[in-house]
Amino acid sequence: MKTFRSAFYVLALLCLGSSVRAESVWLTDLAKAQAEAKASHKLLLLDFTGSDWCIWCKKLDAEVFTQPEFQSYAKDHFVLVTVDFPRRSPLPPDVQKQNEKLAEKYNIEGFPTIVVLNDAGKKVGELGYQPGGASAFVEELKKLPKS
Repeated sequence: MKTFRSAFYVLALLCLGSSVRAESVWLTDLAKAQAEAKASHKLLLLDFTGSDWCIWCKKLDAEVFTQPEFQSYAKDHFVLVTVDFPRRSPLPPDVQKQNEKLAEKYNIEGFPTIVVLNDAGKKVGELGYQPGGASAFVEELKKLPKS
């Protein structure tokens, strides 16, 4: 019974972690994201991730993307895009093809890599995992050019 209860709590925490990230809207369609960025005059933040296998990607998600400080800042400044390369969960073929083209276009060599684009698609910055949590990450984002 204890094992079942422990497993239930672990499952509940995993589900809670997923729903926390869901509070920030992460798109997977770059064209849709670019249209939204143009309309709202925001930058695009592309998260190149291996969501189901990359330890540093999971740390970035837990320490930054799920935190209220990041979510609040991102809501006002970014359209968020997940560019995922999972190993256990296949993506729809069109999304997989788009992600491969984006990784090639932006010379992604490792995960996680965060690429920031203006609404015209021009790269204005690149980040990776860094210690310090959401506040340190937001401070780095604030240093990027706005266009």
